[in-house]
Amino acid sequence: MQTFETKSPTAWKKVLVILISLLAIAVLSIASFIAIPGEKTMFAGTRPANIGIQSGKLAACPSSPNCVSSFSQDAEHKIEPLGYTSSQSEAMVKLQGAIESYGKTKIITATDNYLYAEFTSALMGFVDDVEFLVDDEAKVIHVRSASRLGESDMGVNRSRIEAIRTQFNQL
Repeated sequence: MQTFETKSPTAWKKVLVILISLLAIAVLSIASFIAIPGEKTMFAGTRPANIGIQSGKLAACPSSPNCVSSFSQDAEHKIEPLGYTSSQSEAMVKLQGAIESYGKTKIITATDNYLYAEFTSALMGFVDDVEFLVDDEAKVIHVRSASRLGESDMGVNRSRIEAIRTQFNQL
């Protein structure tokens, strides 16, 4: 007759400790790639030198498809500016509220007619640079949203601006 030996409770405890340790290492490894505003990740990239108002406009988009701008003329990069009917200062307050409600966002610069924010992706920590420039005569807020790294953004920049537009119009 064949008998089966069972491992001692101490051996099971050792196996359990090893499994928990491996799980903890895996969780910490994944967590190191999750972006927290203000934290640097390996996918954050460096802030571009062309941020800001240049000759009364925002910088042009690069040839890559990971950028949208209301100043662009080509269909791939073109997006409509945000419209408003209030005062310029009220529009900027609404814009800041819409941006801050988005999450994983850090406003870097905010003046009476310009706002620059960094948006960080939740999973890998990619950073996109997003700028807004108020044209109070035309009652529009021009926008530029560009990824720092990579070639394609799979429509993230366009979707983000449209979500901000929706939130802005609801405030």
